[in-house]
Amino acid sequence: MFRKTYQATHPAMMEGAANQALRDRYLVEGMFADGEVRLHYSHNERFAIGGAVPAGGTLRLPAQTEPAGAAGCPFLERREMGIVNIGAPGVVTLDGVAFHLANKEALYAPMGTAEVSFSGDGARFYLASLPAHRALPARRITVAEANPLERGGLESSNHRTIYQLVIPGVCDSCQLLMGLTALNPGSVWNTMPPHLHDRRSEIYLYFDLGPDDRVFHYMGEPDAMRHILVANEEAVISPPWSIHMGSGTRSYAFIWAMGGENLDYTDMNVLDICQLK
Repeated sequence: MFRKTYQATHPAMMEGAANQALRDRYLVEGMFADGEVRLHYSHNERFAIGGAVPAGGTLRLPAQTEPAGAAGCPFLERREMGIVNIGAPGVVTLDGVAFHLANKEALYAPMGTAEVSFSGDGARFYLASLPAHRALPARRITVAEANPLERGGLESSNHRTIYQLVIPGVCDSCQLLMGLTALNPGSVWNTMPPHLHDRRSEIYLYFDLGPDDRVFHYMGEPDAMRHILVANEEAVISPPWSIHMGSGTRSYAFIWAMGGENLDYTDMNVLDICQLK
């Protein structure tokens, strides 16, 4: 069921790690393929992330195949899922109820959903799932319904809007926090300075990049920074001890998904630029 499993890591594992080792441990590639649902698993908060590309047909979220005791059970038996369409308009159907998603619109799929299917020619659905403890209402979230936060400025190359999608006050969840950040033309930094989430792990999916564009995603402990070069529709896993920020060759967008102890978006340790080394 999962194409790759990412183990939780200790910050000491960054020391002396070759570039390929960093990519193997934290970079998620190959999530989007025509006619497939592709899923990856991270032991950081037990995240499952992936992509569904119907390519004009209909795809179904697969049942669990592992561990053996859960084989055959619905994928969302004890999980919740946030779904964001990063392509052309498409449809996600939850237990027979169809939700139409335009570009950058989201859907919250609750724990206990038995059947999830995807359709739409040109639709590209990003999936982020975490364990859940109760069933909540399914909810479609448009960009107009999201909570927008305008941050930064063009003079500092980080003028951006943060659209909070799955967050208290917009859409209830068990532990998933999810949103989308879009950079204005001329801006390249997704955040500066970076921050840490001691009580949560976070995953960034970068998209709206051209084939020759890249984002330099910075990670690691503040006094021992490393970076990973990221292409379009690739994601980076950020453990609680790791900073996360990035700078691209042009403006772009990214989806952030967090899971952990609480749902307080502001529970973070913002660092001063002088603390970075």
